[in-house]
Order: sequence, then C-alpha cells, then structure tokens
Amino acid sequence: VQLVESGGDMVQAGGSLKLSCKASGFFFSGISMTWIRQGPGKGPEWVSAISPGDVTDYIDAVKGRFTISRDNAENMLYLQMHDLKPEDTALYFCARGWAAATLSRRIDWGQGTQVTVSS
Repeated sequence: VQLVESGGDMVQAGGSLKLSCKASGFFFSGISMTWIRQGPGKGPEWVSAISPGDVTDYIDAVKGRFTISRDNAENMLYLQMHDLKPEDTALYFCARGWAAATLSRRIDWGQGTQVTVSS
C-alpha cells in the first residue's frame, strides 16, 4: 500500500490550492478515502471524506471552500481548496478509510504535503 501526496505550497490568505494523492497497492475504487490535516501544535483532524460511490463529507470549517474528488481510473484522490485561511496551515495527508475512523490508523496514511497560508 502506498499513498503519495503532492500539491502543497505556501499561499496567501484567500488563495487556492489543489492537493493530489496517488494511491497504489490496493483496490482504490472500492475504498473510502479521507484527507486529514495536522496543524502546528495540534492533533490530527479529518477534513473531508469520499466513499467509493462519491458520497462526500466535510468538517464545518471547510464546507463551501474545499471539494474532495477521486478518479478511480487513475487511482487518484484530490482536494481542491479555495479561500484559504491561515488556520488551514497544516500538513495534509490522504488516508484509506472514512472520516474520523482513519485517525487511529497512522499506517494507512501517506507522508503528507505541507500547506502554509500567510495572512
């Protein structure tokens, strides 16, 4: 199992970024996937999740600003982020599983990509 995130960068508040996660080594299209983030000095929190059937969920802090999507043909997971805020600054991980259930299984996360939002 391998999950490789990319797309993190430093942006100004109000900017946009699109994160990508390339999955391999498992049946991607049959698995729910989640984006998790961990800000400086904070515990990890799940941000957004998507089921195999494209049912999605978001934490309140990102609703209306972030969009999760997946391309099962390419084994890719995405997170489009708009109107970024300094509080979105974090290391972002993609993970196998649904939402909060992913938080206790670090082995199912990738290595992360850093998003830094300056005010």
